[in-house]
Amino acid sequence: MKTLLKKAVPPSLKRYAAERKRSHARAALKRISARGVTVKTVIDVGASDGRWSLAAMDYFPDANYLLVEANPVHQPALETFCRVHAQAEYELAAASDKTGTLRFDGSVPFGGSADPENPETAIEVKAVRLDDFAAPNGPYEAPFFLKLDTHGHEVPILEGAENVLAKASLVVIEVYCYQLTPTSLLFDEMVAYMRAKGFGVVDMSDPLWRPQDKCFWQIDLYFEPLTMPYLQKNTYV
Repeated sequence: MKTLLKKAVPPSLKRYAAERKRSHARAALKRISARGVTVKTVIDVGASDGRWSLAAMDYFPDANYLLVEANPVHQPALETFCRVHAQAEYELAAASDKTGTLRFDGSVPFGGSADPENPETAIEVKAVRLDDFAAPNGPYEAPFFLKLDTHGHEVPILEGAENVLAKASLVVIEVYCYQLTPTSLLFDEMVAYMRAKGFGVVDMSDPLWRPQDKCFWQIDLYFEPLTMPYLQKNTYV
């Protein structure tokens, strides 16, 4: 019965309800897009089946979308997504700081990770640098909106995306309060890392707490270039 009721709710009402929740991703995207942030290409890394990009299209409808996903389980959904949305393309690969291949744990469809510690569940996948998609005469136009949902593999991806970051107007990264991998950054370290890259935090969404002990686990942080006037203002009002 609950499933039937959910299906009966029109998409516009679902969107309105989500935007009313201040910590929802849709609420953050609405606040940011209302400031007039210019986005020509959205690069969705860890795209899974395209659901995040689908929501982002409500706020950046004129942008092109590149969905990057390493887990082959999502390929049929991505093919359908890109067939339905003409402005979208997908790349079945893991983003990293090098091209070639790397090991990827795809045993959990919505929780995969690159260079996993457990080799028994790992598969070999194609590896790409995001900068290879950001060539000056390439098909993807700046400014870029870069999204990372990559479970501890953020630094290699960002190191392979120097040109993307140089032309990015917006970046959202899922950050964590715990050490997911030996080389991953904690959320405060990621804030410092991005600040050194020239970006400051402008918003947040989707905080998550661990179910067993109720400890704060992760959150999505939104970054914009420090050159933006509102990031140079140090007063509340």
